[in-house]
Amino acid sequence: MANDLYFEDVNVGDQMPALSKGPILKLQHVLYAGASGDFNPLHTDDDFARAVGMKDGVITHGMLVMGFVGQAVTSWVPKRCLKNLSVRFAGMTRPGNTITITGAVTEKRQEASGNIITCDVVARDEAGDVKIMGRFSAALPSRQG
Repeated sequence: MANDLYFEDVNVGDQMPALSKGPILKLQHVLYAGASGDFNPLHTDDDFARAVGMKDGVITHGMLVMGFVGQAVTSWVPKRCLKNLSVRFAGMTRPGNTITITGAVTEKRQEASGNIITCDVVARDEAGDVKIMGRFSAALPSRQG
């Protein structure tokens, strides 16, 4: 559980719990468009998407996939501890894809601002194709108070 993560319990190389989302439904595209205000038909209208060169139809909002990454991170690290999250979009996601987010601790250090861990994260589809690569850092509490 995210509330039980302490600096002393985390080591470089540790894996964060994986999170799988999907298969992604076209309905999620429409719901996300409404929530985000991004009504680009590239995400909701197969005919439009094909007309602009997407032979397989609509693509998933990149920010929806980034939201999955954020959910995976904050399922492990308490939100209050998260210092930053940055990502690079690496591939298109489509309806029917299942996205799995994994990550690993790459650095652990103590500094004036706290007990900091840095982790790399990656979101891949069921074929192993990378959709997002990223990194986050968090300031974790110490067991010693």
